[in-house]
Amino acid sequence: MKPQDFLQPDQIKTDTQSLQTYGSDWTKHYTPDPSVILFPKSTEDVANIVKWARETNTSLVPSGGRTGLSAAAFATNKEAVISFERMNTILNFNTIDSTVTCEPGVITEALQNYAKEKDLIFPVDFAATGSSQIGGNVSTNAGGIKVIKYGLTRDWITSLEVVTGTGEVLTLNNSLVKNASGYDLKHLFIGSEGTLGFITKVTVKLCPPPKQTQVLFLSLEKLENILKVYSLFTQKHSVLAFEYISKLAAQKVVSATKYNLPVEDEASHYLLIELEDTADNIEATFATAFENEWLTDGVISQNSQQTQEIWAIRENISETLSTEYPYKNDVSVKVSKVTEFLEQTDQLLKTDYPNTEVVWFGHIGDGNMHINILKPSDMDSEAFLKQCHKVDEKLFTIIKELGGSISAEHGVGLVKKDYLKYTRSEAEIEIMKQIKKVFDPDGIMNPGKMF
Repeated sequence: MKPQDFLQPDQIKTDTQSLQTYGSDWTKHYTPDPSVILFPKSTEDVANIVKWARETNTSLVPSGGRTGLSAAAFATNKEAVISFERMNTILNFNTIDSTVTCEPGVITEALQNYAKEKDLIFPVDFAATGSSQIGGNVSTNAGGIKVIKYGLTRDWITSLEVVTGTGEVLTLNNSLVKNASGYDLKHLFIGSEGTLGFITKVTVKLCPPPKQTQVLFLSLEKLENILKVYSLFTQKHSVLAFEYISKLAAQKVVSATKYNLPVEDEASHYLLIELEDTADNIEATFATAFENEWLTDGVISQNSQQTQEIWAIRENISETLSTEYPYKNDVSVKVSKVTEFLEQTDQLLKTDYPNTEVVWFGHIGDGNMHINILKPSDMDSEAFLKQCHKVDEKLFTIIKELGGSISAEHGVGLVKKDYLKYTRSEAEIEIMKQIKKVFDPDGIMNPGKMF
């Protein structure tokens, strides 16, 4: 059996452009080298691809929107890439359960727009919703900007259909609210990065939109005041998002886009907060933060256009940095440890990168920070990466001591697999390897990733 036996000619591509495009993701530090790109249109196609791969000992790499930053979607060793972009149909909506079943190639933004048509929302939200696919979101347990209120992708998945590494098709949980009949295998596949099998159908639950929201943009000079502001607002209001933007991150966006800071003067640190409440209620809390001298400036958005412009400062950071050569780290600690982490890491980076720009931003509300180290223009790329990898070990040691994670939401992939020991114990890693062997006995499902 070969792919031509069960796929149409237009479902198979081997041209150079396709190999380069579909064999990579947003990670910049690897070279794609797949052998073929396959475009299944059904679960049956996926199952046949896996059976063919087993017979021929061909490794498979899943490809969604390719917006990942851990190289989990990179094919670097003549693998066959399985692109799910043609499995992109929203299949049905269950009015009573408020659930939507769709194929893995559905764009996240399309799912969000579909939910709006039903006067509901799919609340997992992040900058790449216009290009990411729901299958990839599940495979990486995507988080984003509103985790503090709505949680991760995991919290919105009611059922999965998957094809395992043996070619077997499994339906997991069947959208039951209560199901105490043994292990919940659905959760094993969420965040597994395609190493156990490939997702072919996803059922997600939707929820009502927030009734009334307000957006604040705040300026601070002292790191220790961030958690004070966090505690104040989370105690008084229902917080949807609590985002951190460093001075340099804001400067990069302002200089590269049409957007300006909504505050008059620059500050060392900025917070973007979205709340579910009335403006009158928020103003009292706003005033308390100023009275305690935790803030140096701040605004409450007055209309939808200003809200959009404020969010644009945060959402354009990654795109702005993409024109440079950033080395990215996506890490997390408990919210209560954020200040300690920022202080220790800031000192480490200033010591080890005295002449290098380091751009910080992240989701303070769930303890997730994004660290972007920008390659100096006069520095060789290989030397730059070597230096970054040395500093990674120091950074991840801090993470380990604080009980955090080396990857908050981008996954492990190729980028972080050598550092998994800083987050997981040897016993945990061994158990994960054994689980992979059960679902993927031939080791053909996205091999070389995670371990």
